[in-house]
Amino acid sequence: MTDRILELERKGQDDQSPVAVLPGGGSLMMTPKLGGSYWAYRVILSGRQAIVGFPKFGTIGIGFAEEEDWNTNLPYRCGTEEIYDHIAHNKGDDTISREDCLEAIRLIQQAVREDRAEVQG
Repeated sequence: MTDRILELERKGQDDQSPVAVLPGGGSLMMTPKLGGSYWAYRVILSGRQAIVGFPKFGTIGIGFAEEEDWNTNLPYRCGTEEIYDHIAHNKGDDTISREDCLEAIRLIQQAVREDRAEVQG
């Protein structure tokens, strides 16, 4: 664990999940174009990596900003360790500790819960 204080950043980010209307009235949601600039919540972990929370399918997905394989994330409602274990292979920087990643995920989860409670409240 580092002595660094992790900071949560927020920005307005619309959900850019494309929706296709299917014949017969159904619809299909597709993954938005993910990448380092598509986020609503971000915790920077190093000069080249962050954990981000981003709109996807009407919820907030959490994953690494820069990924080795594309589209590895889970919804913010999943368990903190479950999310980390699912995305860990994309960390890409051995100087980043598991503990910092878990703390970054917690910060994002808490912010999403607070923001969604305000909207619903």
